[in-house]
Amino acid sequence: MDRKYLENVLGRTVSRETFERLQHFSDLFQKWAARINLVAPSTKGDLQTRHIADSAQLMKIVSEPKQWIDLGSGGGFPGIITAILLAESDAGWVDLVESNHKKAAFLRAALLETGARGTVHTSRIEDAVKKLPSCDAISARALADLDKLLGFSIPWVEVQENTRCFFHKGRDYVAEVDKARDRWRFDLVIHPSAIEADSFILEITGLSRRV
Repeated sequence: MDRKYLENVLGRTVSRETFERLQHFSDLFQKWAARINLVAPSTKGDLQTRHIADSAQLMKIVSEPKQWIDLGSGGGFPGIITAILLAESDAGWVDLVESNHKKAAFLRAALLETGARGTVHTSRIEDAVKKLPSCDAISARALADLDKLLGFSIPWVEVQENTRCFFHKGRDYVAEVDKARDRWRFDLVIHPSAIEADSFILEITGLSRRV
């Protein structure tokens, strides 16, 4: 992993401890990915940019520590990366929701071995609402279309209306936004990816159901 590249993505210095945590996560990911399917096989060879740096850029948009819920955490993106970066400030927390038991076991090992600030919940997203009553921010990456993501998120937003949602999306995000507006009202800020020209992070606020 290239430390300078990561610092350019984040727009700030990365401490030695944080870099070592990310490097250890990278090594651990490679070991587990050889046994279970953590990401699409075609993207495993581009772990630093396609997954780690792409996830890390979220913390440039949201620089202050927050209570996060990461939906469908899978191989740890962006949830584990957020939790590792939060360890640097010793503040904030990430609740990672993952229904697959093998992936949840990997996520627990990653948190334990890197000292990241997070907890894994082996649960369907719909059931996690009962365990996790509120949060400041919600993240998801490569999980579902925007309409479905907003459906997953609305129970938390209805409890804490200033909750912000951050969803990584590709070039087809415009069609997803148009579809989602049939069922939802929301304010949208589009953050171009620092990693890929045709990727974006959608920041959703003011989410509510259309009657």
